Amino acid sequence: MKTFTAYVEWDPETKLYVGMVPGIPGAHTQGASLDELQKNLKEVLELCLEELKGAPEDLPKFVGLQQIEISL
Repeated sequence: MKTFTAYVEWDPETKLYVGMVPGIPGAHTQGASLDELQKNLKEVLELCLEELKGAPEDLPKFVGLQQIEISL
């Protein structure tokens, strides 16, 4: 079993949670609740990993998030 980290945002326009797994092409989805988003992310992640070639240790590893401040 391998654990992945997802990046989650709330989209006020669609009123949906949007999630993506960094470093895994195509691993993004949405859901009306956080529980639904987690279920959808798990499903799409499993599908994406079936398509990837290579060993699991070759997959990108989550390092962290950074906040960038700019003046507007």
